[in-house]
Amino acid sequence: MIRRVGSPPEAGRRYTVRAGAYAILPLQQRLLLTGQDAEIFDIQLPGGGIDPGESHIQALHREVREELGWVIASPRRLGAFRRFVFMPDYDLWAEKLCHVYIARPVYQVSEPLEADHVPLVLDPSEAVVALGCEGARHFVSKFVR
Repeated sequence: MIRRVGSPPEAGRRYTVRAGAYAILPLQQRLLLTGQDAEIFDIQLPGGGIDPGESHIQALHREVREELGWVIASPRRLGAFRRFVFMPDYDLWAEKLCHVYIARPVYQVSEPLEADHVPLVLDPSEAVVALGCEGARHFVSKFVR
């Protein structure tokens, strides 16, 4: 069974399953993360939705490049969690199935391609506290141990 984080699904509400791939990126004893500047600044694991016809790994590489401008190598799956949320950008109630990987950041090739994202580098203990998603905090905590 895949761990659920956050609020349980609302009775009677229809959710669309939205799979995504997210990365823990160790960088010189710290973690490379993304900050999304929306209504509330949110610190996140870089990653996002898996597009039709795309593998988890292809999506992971694409998302890290879009959100951070970095190339990554050697992704290894750590696990998954799910959460039930409203995605306002898509006007969609979703069951997000979040696959978490650890990968090695190789080099930065550009600034983030997504205008509302900024790269951040935090100590792992700071990241555990700062991450906005409980599932991301869980996997970073496991990585820190």
